[in-house]
Amino acid sequence: MKTDKDTPVQKGLRGKAEVIELKALHAIARAITSSLDLETVMRQAMDVLHETMGMARGTLTLLDVKTNQLLIEVAHGLEKKQIEKGRYQLGEGITGKVVAAKQPMVIPNLDEEPLFLNKTGARHGLARANIAFICVPILLDEKAIGALSVDRLFTDKDISFEEDVRFLTIIASMLAQAVRIHQMVEKQTEKLTDENKLLKSQLKKVFRPDNIIGESKRMADVYASIELVSQSRATVLLRGESGTGKELVAHAIHYNSDRADGPFIRVSCAALPDSLLESELFGHEKGAFTGALTRKKGRFEMAHGGTLFLDEIGEIPHSTQIKLLRVLQEREFERLGGSESIRVDIRIITATNRNLEKEVQAGNFRQDLYYRLNVIPIFLPALRERKEDIPVLVNYFLGKANEENSKNVKYISSEVMDYFINYSWLGNVRELANVIERAVVLCKSDTLELDLFPIFGSQEQPVVMADEETEAIEAMDASEKESSLTNAVERVEKKMIMDTMKQTKGNQRQSAKILGITERILGYKLKRYGLK
Repeated sequence: MKTDKDTPVQKGLRGKAEVIELKALHAIARAITSSLDLETVMRQAMDVLHETMGMARGTLTLLDVKTNQLLIEVAHGLEKKQIEKGRYQLGEGITGKVVAAKQPMVIPNLDEEPLFLNKTGARHGLARANIAFICVPILLDEKAIGALSVDRLFTDKDISFEEDVRFLTIIASMLAQAVRIHQMVEKQTEKLTDENKLLKSQLKKVFRPDNIIGESKRMADVYASIELVSQSRATVLLRGESGTGKELVAHAIHYNSDRADGPFIRVSCAALPDSLLESELFGHEKGAFTGALTRKKGRFEMAHGGTLFLDEIGEIPHSTQIKLLRVLQEREFERLGGSESIRVDIRIITATNRNLEKEVQAGNFRQDLYYRLNVIPIFLPALRERKEDIPVLVNYFLGKANEENSKNVKYISSEVMDYFINYSWLGNVRELANVIERAVVLCKSDTLELDLFPIFGSQEQPVVMADEETEAIEAMDASEKESSLTNAVERVEKKMIMDTMKQTKGNQRQSAKILGITERILGYKLKRYGLK
């Protein structure tokens, strides 16, 4: 300890020691703030003690709460085998007693200390009579979580052992805070891991096949296909009109496969301009093009270990088709502006609403790429092809719209349901969901009525003709086409009027309102078509 009787020499020694201490404490503090990895921080702390204080040997032990043993986490001056031998029970040896009692211990002469077990064998062959040993507890919230021990740091006889203990206690308290930070990070990581597992579990439930709505024979075939392809690694091509649920099926395949714990990455090929699509898919290096300020991973890299879903695959340009073909064949690619080949382990699912066969014939889509993608095709039926599923879908979307918009619409009139079943639904399931949500938002009662669905009155449905009808019309001359068009329009108009009058049980006022015409015009058309 410092006294008023200190000689100038002693004062000089103490001043020099204080400078060294400050340098060591600063370096250790910097190590703690520069890394969240506990082992890295502790190792740097031991290195600091060696470099600044000349420490030849030192150990840092932590208490394993599961085994209630003290284990050497980091050591300086010890070999790996020696570190593995450093295991102590609470109360065993000097280290065990320090942790159990939560008090430091100073051994001026190891040769005379029976408590010193030398389990590590690090001081074997040394003259232990010349070695002093200091061990201090590491306390966190008044609990001993480990110990810091070193051979004496201050070798000058004018520096007391109390100075060693004081200095090591400061370092131990700093390391205790590093342990606290580590525990907080570990706890947060565990929480995020649990949340991630829960989210993936929920996604598996959401996207399992029995949560895709539909009980028709056509949908049963889709479910069977999902179950079959989920267990394979084959490339899948989902085909069907827009709004039929291709992305939902892609999710179902992924979350029912052995890649469910991997990422599911989606790319809409139609939503990106040609100039950005390659960068989005394959990534780019810094400086690959104007605006490429940093390296960027592409969707292929992001999907490694999981599934890549390429929606609207029929929209990609020829240049990208060539690169995509290579990835499918070799499972490797280069980032834009790079030369390094990157290998990926991914499952590819694609989707399109185009007729790819016609696109191949027209030269818009590569034939070799088509064959690579069309390994296992799954055809999703249009809603008008599975009308028996409409009531189930309607009830599902009604409940969903109520929940999302805080509404309580309970019923759908029989007229609405009849119209739903007879409507062509060119937008398929997506259109049905949007129509119901709009009606629920606007509904002021507990029942959805026809007047909430303007699609049935203000918008005439397009006439869908077979290829044979189209070819026959194209072969007609101008006068014949005009006559044929008039007849076709009259047939559609007559059918709409008949269906509407049937649904309203002959109520002309209600029928006119649904059709978006006046009662007088409706009366004229009824007479013209012989329906009156």
